[in-house]
Amino acid sequence: MNNLILPFSFTLPTKIVYGPGCVSAVIEELSINGGKKPIIITDKGVRGAGITDKITDLLDQNKINYVIYDGVEANPKDVNVEEGARIAREFGADCMIAVGGGSPIDCAKSVGVLLAHDADKIKKYEGKTAATKPLPLLITVPTTSGTGSELTFSSVITDTQNNYKMTVKSQYTAAKVAVCDPELTLSVPPEITASTGMDALTHAIEAYTASCAEPISDAMALYAVELIYNNLVDAVKDGSNLQARSAMLLGSMIAGIAFSHSDVASVHCIAESLGGVNDLPHGVCNAIFLPYVMDYNMKYSLERYARIAKAMGFSFENEEEGAQKAVDAVKKLAVDVNLPAFSSLDVGVNDFEKLAEMSVKNISTESNPRPMTKEDYLQVINNAYYQK
Repeated sequence: MNNLILPFSFTLPTKIVYGPGCVSAVIEELSINGGKKPIIITDKGVRGAGITDKITDLLDQNKINYVIYDGVEANPKDVNVEEGARIAREFGADCMIAVGGGSPIDCAKSVGVLLAHDADKIKKYEGKTAATKPLPLLITVPTTSGTGSELTFSSVITDTQNNYKMTVKSQYTAAKVAVCDPELTLSVPPEITASTGMDALTHAIEAYTASCAEPISDAMALYAVELIYNNLVDAVKDGSNLQARSAMLLGSMIAGIAFSHSDVASVHCIAESLGGVNDLPHGVCNAIFLPYVMDYNMKYSLERYARIAKAMGFSFENEEEGAQKAVDAVKKLAVDVNLPAFSSLDVGVNDFEKLAEMSVKNISTESNPRPMTKEDYLQVINNAYYQK
């Protein structure tokens, strides 16, 4: 795929503050941007781990009044968004600080959409164009290295009425500032490090091979692959390894920029369907399907998969060999970081038809390098389950 002569635009509205110990920059960024009464949006796990305290201690020291909403669930729900917006309004919040992984950050973006549009139901803002007003000040503080949500334009929210994941995406939904401190990721347990890391790798690979990829996202995606692939095992085996943790956080951030300006594709379409129906960790779902969708796409993405293999550090004689090495590498990586096989999860084969139906309707199906029908999705799902 040669995209050098195709037109594109590239916007990055989020200021990035990065480095060990940089969490203290939250106070300066509130001051610079006029934030006086923040709502902190997080989850009980992050709060219980004491990470939220690092923010609240700073706010207390600077006599900044705040309220905390820690009711965000994994795979954030529309009801979480609506509850967060209600609490923000009652408190009179004029800004938001999202602390956590993709779930609190995605929830905060959608809370901001409701606040900006003076609305109470997030369903109305599903899609790529429904959100049309700038959010209140949003500062994101990621504590995992996976979603890249701190820098992306979208949030993925579970529609609890219809039991599927919807996307709220707009240029207006990006954070104003992302404060990215790798020290905050040191306490993430191995299984979450593994699943979020595979999520980030999927972002990078799909961004690079999506039909709408462009040159700047290509460059970022390849560097993200290099960082993530070569550091994930070390980060899982030794969570105190600041070098590996820093590489993972940077890789996740750069992958987030890449897929925001390109797209994800069919791996995410299946993963979001499976996660929506069975409430499974998003990174685990991505890890399951990544090699099988890559295998399906092989003839359409041969050159690009070979380039991915080169970014991983492999040498090879031809593109076919390189592309196969990339597929084999992601399959082995999921095993090396102890992620479960699809067949070990509580998912019935009778659900596969429904998953395929939901997947083909996902807005990112059109970005897959090879066209996919419902029947194609069903075949890939079966291949992953039976490890063909």
